[in-house]
Amino acid sequence: MKSNQRIVDFVNNHTHFILFLFFTLLFLFPTKMAFSSNDDCLMCHGEQGLERADGSESSGLYVKASDYKNSVHGAASCIDCHHDAVLTNFEHKAKLADVSCATCHTDQGKIYLKSVHGTLALAGKEAAPTCESCHGTHNVLGPKDFNSPIHAMNIPELCGKCHQEGKKAAVQYSGNEHDIIEHYQMSVHGKGLIGSGLLVTATCVSCHTAHAELPAADPKSTVHADNLPTTCGNCHAGIFQKFKNSIHSPLISKTDKKLPSCKDCHSSHTILRTDENEFRQKTINQCGDCHEKVLDTYFDTYHGKVSMLGYGKTAKCSDCHGSHNILSATHPESMLNKDNIVETCRACHEGSNEGFASYLAHATHNDPEKYPAIYYTFWFMTLLLLGTMAFFGLHTLLWLPRSFREYMKKKKNPVKDDKWIQRFPAYHRVTHIMIILSFFLLVITGMALKFSCTEWAKVVANLFGGFETAGNLHRLAAIVTFAYFGMHIFSLFRERKRQGKSWISFLFGPESMVPNFRDLKEFVGSIRWFIGRGPQPEYGRWTYWEKFDYFAVFWGVAMIGFSGLILWFPEFFTLFLPGWAINVAAIIHSDEALLAAGFIFTIHFFNTHCRPDKFPMDPVIFTGRVSFEEFKHERPREYKILKESGELEKYFRQKPSLRRRRIAYIFGFSALAVGLVLIALIIYSVFFMLHVH
Repeated sequence: MKSNQRIVDFVNNHTHFILFLFFTLLFLFPTKMAFSSNDDCLMCHGEQGLERADGSESSGLYVKASDYKNSVHGAASCIDCHHDAVLTNFEHKAKLADVSCATCHTDQGKIYLKSVHGTLALAGKEAAPTCESCHGTHNVLGPKDFNSPIHAMNIPELCGKCHQEGKKAAVQYSGNEHDIIEHYQMSVHGKGLIGSGLLVTATCVSCHTAHAELPAADPKSTVHADNLPTTCGNCHAGIFQKFKNSIHSPLISKTDKKLPSCKDCHSSHTILRTDENEFRQKTINQCGDCHEKVLDTYFDTYHGKVSMLGYGKTAKCSDCHGSHNILSATHPESMLNKDNIVETCRACHEGSNEGFASYLAHATHNDPEKYPAIYYTFWFMTLLLLGTMAFFGLHTLLWLPRSFREYMKKKKNPVKDDKWIQRFPAYHRVTHIMIILSFFLLVITGMALKFSCTEWAKVVANLFGGFETAGNLHRLAAIVTFAYFGMHIFSLFRERKRQGKSWISFLFGPESMVPNFRDLKEFVGSIRWFIGRGPQPEYGRWTYWEKFDYFAVFWGVAMIGFSGLILWFPEFFTLFLPGWAINVAAIIHSDEALLAAGFIFTIHFFNTHCRPDKFPMDPVIFTGRVSFEEFKHERPREYKILKESGELEKYFRQKPSLRRRRIAYIFGFSALAVGLVLIALIIYSVFFMLHVH
């Protein structure tokens, strides 16, 4: 303290002498004296508009003193960076050397020179960023300062100066990557940062680092496939630990094949929330990039089909196999381990049991040794479909020319329609309308699911507001089907009681709906009539093709209905059926429905509406009545029976009103048009799928 006081006293007592000595030295040695304080620099490089000491206008680089003082370098002097800016007689050389930040930031400088940015800068590339490009010059701020360009909130904008679409780096070096900044802003990371202000979310430097940016192909790059799990693990540590132990980890699977890394499933810059429908939909094809054959079998299942229609809630690969913790099925912690699989299924199916969990998710009908039940069911249904359509298709082709000749006869000799016969009571007409409406709804929603790989199926699903709604409508139509089927069974009991017959005579009487030997004779007679080798058979109340249509409904409700119930309530049925029963039910339900739709919209439509002698349609099922002359011509045996029994008069009715006939034609034509469109879409879809496979 005493020594300091002495110095102060000396300066105070000899001030005039010190000033004299200073100016004498300045006069004698002007070229040897140098000044380099920040104030000296600001005399020329202060804010624009200030004047130099000699009165000339300030020029060159202007620095706002307050910006510099508030920067992280505010305590340093100008010459700490500009070493050759020492003033000599208030002057310095015109061209100063470039500032090297590495003088102080040595480690960062070395890292930068090895990065892609530094390499390009050394090569003189214009697009290469330097330290100043990111940090600024005299207003350098720390990363925690909101005004700093390297603050987390500002990083996307900073990197976007070069990497945004259309900017210099994006134009010259983007390769296959486009709209990088735009994609980041819409990603879960970008929305977290920009939308929610979460500073802990990933920014560009979180993945690419601040100074060591390297191309993804470089093994030393933080975004190289082998290094990505570690890079992502810096934030997602828990997930990283799971991934390290999964079969996708190179630590577990020693293979020459490519193993998936984070970006294979989550992408690079378009990362989505994992609970978003778009992400869940994308994961299917991402898994399929490696597991192509398994993906094909997935799309054969209900889960796969509704996924193709855009339904995101149904099970995707990760729901059963796990996402980051994918393990071999034999591993005790695997979601598919026999001890865990019931709980895995129970995440979506609350009533899951061991039988349900044994459902064969990736079974194929092409392997008779591994999946015999599925294989033989598929081929049985395929042969049934092809055989039925071929048999009745040939029947239709033989009938067509004969029907055309009948049309020409009717045209020359019009049928009188002054008398009409009641053919169908109101109950039958209402039932048939229920059948039409429910059947169309079942076919539209069902075929959209069956042919979910086609664009028209997606359009139909969207028209219904998504397949979840379409599925509910499909089930509603199924309930209507069971309802009218139950109503019909009840009506049979009531009709048998009214007639006072035994069940044997009621079911197997000569004019019942049950096929008999006479139907076989009429079938043979019809074929002979078609080809001009015999007269037209004397048809009764029901023809053989009408009986086939009738029992096709029984067969269809039994096959489609029961298999549909298994698919609707699989948890219940697998309490006493094996899991593969669901696979079998899916084949039966799908192929039998295809047979029903194909038959109704081709064979049945021809038999009742589209054959020439009935064209443009036969409205009897809607009006309930047919002209007397037409009745005698088409049902001669029934006419004779009614006449001989004296009951003919009971069936005479007035001609249907014009209003009723118009309603019948409008409804009938609408149904016909929808059916023809559907059969065209079905035929297209069948050929489309054959071409794809």
